[in-house]
Amino acid sequence: MDDDPGRWDRAGTRVAGSAWIPVLLLLSSLTAPSRASDHAITLVDVAEQAGVTLLNVSGGLSKDYIVEINGNGAAFFDYDNDDDLDLLVVNGSTLDTFKQGGSPMVVLYENDGRGAFDDVTPGRGLDTLGWGMGTCVADYDNDGFQDVYVTAFGPNVLFRNNGDDTFADVTPTAGVGDAHWGSNCAFGDYDRDGYVDLYVANYLTFDDEQVPKRGDASGCRYLGIEVACGPVGLPGEPDTLYRNNGDGTFTDVTEAAGVHGPDYYGFGVVFADLNDDGWPDIYVANDSEPNFLFSNNGDGTFSEDGLVAGVALSATGREQAGMGVDAGDYDGNGRLDLIVTHFSGDYTTLYENSDAGFFSDVSSAAGIVPPTLPYLGWGVGLVDIDNDGLLDIFVANGHVVPEVDQQGLTTTYLQRNQLFHNQGDTRFRDVTDEVGGGLLVEKSTRGAAFGDYDNDGDIDVLLINLNDRPTLLRNDTAGGRHWVTLRLVGTESNRDGIGAKVTVEAGGRTQTAEVRSGSSYLSHNDMRVHFGLGGSNRVTKLEIRWPSGLVETVDALPADRFYVAREGQGVQPVR
Repeated sequence: MDDDPGRWDRAGTRVAGSAWIPVLLLLSSLTAPSRASDHAITLVDVAEQAGVTLLNVSGGLSKDYIVEINGNGAAFFDYDNDDDLDLLVVNGSTLDTFKQGGSPMVVLYENDGRGAFDDVTPGRGLDTLGWGMGTCVADYDNDGFQDVYVTAFGPNVLFRNNGDDTFADVTPTAGVGDAHWGSNCAFGDYDRDGYVDLYVANYLTFDDEQVPKRGDASGCRYLGIEVACGPVGLPGEPDTLYRNNGDGTFTDVTEAAGVHGPDYYGFGVVFADLNDDGWPDIYVANDSEPNFLFSNNGDGTFSEDGLVAGVALSATGREQAGMGVDAGDYDGNGRLDLIVTHFSGDYTTLYENSDAGFFSDVSSAAGIVPPTLPYLGWGVGLVDIDNDGLLDIFVANGHVVPEVDQQGLTTTYLQRNQLFHNQGDTRFRDVTDEVGGGLLVEKSTRGAAFGDYDNDGDIDVLLINLNDRPTLLRNDTAGGRHWVTLRLVGTESNRDGIGAKVTVEAGGRTQTAEVRSGSSYLSHNDMRVHFGLGGSNRVTKLEIRWPSGLVETVDALPADRFYVAREGQGVQPVR
């Protein structure tokens, strides 16, 4: 992460980017008008009472090296098929422990169905040691049970779900033990053969014997503060695309598929159909370098179109410190928009996807520039927090420099997270202060995962905090608004229905969502698609476009229920 504005060499000298400052100051004066919500949004931190208490380890507290500052992620997924979301929290390590083999990489929390979780990790086959980073989930072998991939400060690990409440480390057999420094990952069926493939974003090459320690004479500085060196000045590592062979193994097709861009510092990944042509594309948020958009050519190859499509740089033509990323149709035009978080002193970027398939940086017009400037964003979600049928923006924040508090700057090390309420006119309003509660707790947060863990019809948020315990924000927003949640089961398509597009019509509004694996920052969200319906008590029409090409339509679904859609077999209520 460079410090934006500008980029810094290892001596701390700004080398580019100063020309954008006057423009940004002008943009910062624009804010969205206020529109009060009819239903008070309430987010309550229940992590301790829910039993989600892992003390995250990510290096030492002084943050002497870059490997210690990037933190970890988590996943909401139903590992035991009981229709309750369980949790997987990824854990890091310290350099000394890592050199001795590492720390336990994950903790599995089973949902007890009553609003709490039990740590069921021992004896489940999840005891692999290392330095975990992030995770993504999918049923890669189509056996009906969701499997877990964990990225790491090398090598990564694939845990196969055995279907009997245990997992097996099948990394060597599957051939996905990428030894680079892995960050985000995502599963998606890029060739639409019914088996999900895997994209792994990699960060940089790090060796504490070669990189100066914070405070060394040859070390690095940020605004006069001694800091951990990197990423600028350190070699980036290539990302990896693995094709699923359909027999439990994968093949590295990075070069053959044309996703071998420059070795940038890869962070956030979204595997989604961004140009609505039926073929899943890959978007990668890169730290301090242009972002990638690998457009699927439909023949097993991709073309890198980030610059042409308008999602490689900011509105002012700058590289940004891309961290987390999410995709969602915030403006209701049927196409997935993108949001990317960045370093403090820069703004969270909202890219609007036009009907022509090109994107525009609309961050200023959307009203999110001024409130995001002081914060360093990581996890992010385009989610409908209050079920009004409009996607809101949740951003997880936390700085990387512990000493930044002492410099009298406009930013701090421990930071609150933020919620921006969709005003329905393509603009957002920062409602963090009025929501209060768990949003105002200040920590250095990294991963953010989103899902309805208590099955009450609204989206909850799990946050992973650096060298701290998690935050679990239970959504207790006042009732009265309606919703539907749908789980997809593929038969000709991959088992999880990843890549399927779901459209609902209700109350005169049309909403579109896509089933996706991996998102945010180092994290994985509930793969059930959730739609807030506002005052509408039924869905007028629901359409599913499966990856296989099958299109199914259902009329008149009652609201406030969970449904399962089995490919070719219609939609049935779950509970």
